[in-house]
Amino acid sequence: MADSVAAKRYGRKASDAARLKTAGVVLAGGRSVRFGSPKAFGIHQGRYFYERAVDALAPVCDAVVIVTREALKERFPDHLSVITDHADYQGLGPLAGIYSAMCAVQADRYAVLPCDMPFMTSDVTARLLEAAGGQNVCAVRLGERKHPLVSIWSRAMLEPLRKALDGGRYRVLELLEQADAEWLDGSTLVPDAGDAERFFRNVNSPDQMKA
Repeated sequence: MADSVAAKRYGRKASDAARLKTAGVVLAGGRSVRFGSPKAFGIHQGRYFYERAVDALAPVCDAVVIVTREALKERFPDHLSVITDHADYQGLGPLAGIYSAMCAVQADRYAVLPCDMPFMTSDVTARLLEAAGGQNVCAVRLGERKHPLVSIWSRAMLEPLRKALDGGRYRVLELLEQADAEWLDGSTLVPDAGDAERFFRNVNSPDQMKA
């Protein structure tokens, strides 16, 4: 997919010539085996999981793009920018999704969220963007658990992403270690540190939907 392809803003198109400051990326192409159905279309408080991810990104990003599988693409509404993996890296996991978003949308940085964190809010993503330093990647950790897909990626990571994919290295944490990523304490990004686990909860089964 050409690097100059324009994305849509949430509800309107971005200029073809514009290079954005911040693009939001929703990763919505997982197989969702444990969930039992595509997690992007799980429902929390009357909204699909992917909608809640877009809601968490749209107020703080210049445009938002959803990366999904071809089989799911037609399920998303037309007013959203929805792409599939770059043709060379179909189905190769989150790194392929992030790379594909960078190819589709030109921006200085990319705020990435998985679609399976329905408790995430725009206030938290705003704090993450504010706290992100000058590193190529800035991601969240909560105690000993790392959340590499709640992260801010510089466009400078486009080539390292391509090299990792070409080399068959698909582990996100491995690439972040090589990139000397900055890890932010997630408890400092939420209104109540005692509630941080809920905000950063990856929902892998319907039972985990209890707040």
